[in-house]
Amino acid sequence: MPRILITGMSGAGKTTLLEELARRGHRTVETDVDGWESAVGRWDEQRMADLLDRHEDIVVAGTVENQGRFYDRFETVVLLSAPVDVLLERVRTRTNNPYGKTEAQQREIRRYVVEVEPLLRQGADRELDGRRPVADLATEIETLGAVS
Repeated sequence: MPRILITGMSGAGKTTLLEELARRGHRTVETDVDGWESAVGRWDEQRMADLLDRHEDIVVAGTVENQGRFYDRFETVVLLSAPVDVLLERVRTRTNNPYGKTEAQQREIRRYVVEVEPLLRQGADRELDGRRPVADLATEIETLGAVS
């Protein structure tokens, strides 16, 4: 599988999809953990460049302000999306990430759907519905990789 970026709003299902792809044997990196992001929501650019220099076959998931600087390093940029009510329900009930539990964070997610998601959509090569079964989404990502 070539380099693929999966991006989208909190609660869209990026982490769940990445976990399924890893379970299937693909190399993956979740940039919400392990110091990939700075406190101001940007990737550590040198670290990301080094990762992409080392691996031609990797699926990266994340949504940060400076991700567009790396779009040309990915064969495919996939926007994983879902309606805002689905996003909010998911962040309220998930147990693997504390973000989205407070009213302020939920307002922030609503604002990002209006302000940020359209920008992500413009930069994406493909948009997938995050409400679909994760196994189907993973198969589609594998298919994208096979034809790229």
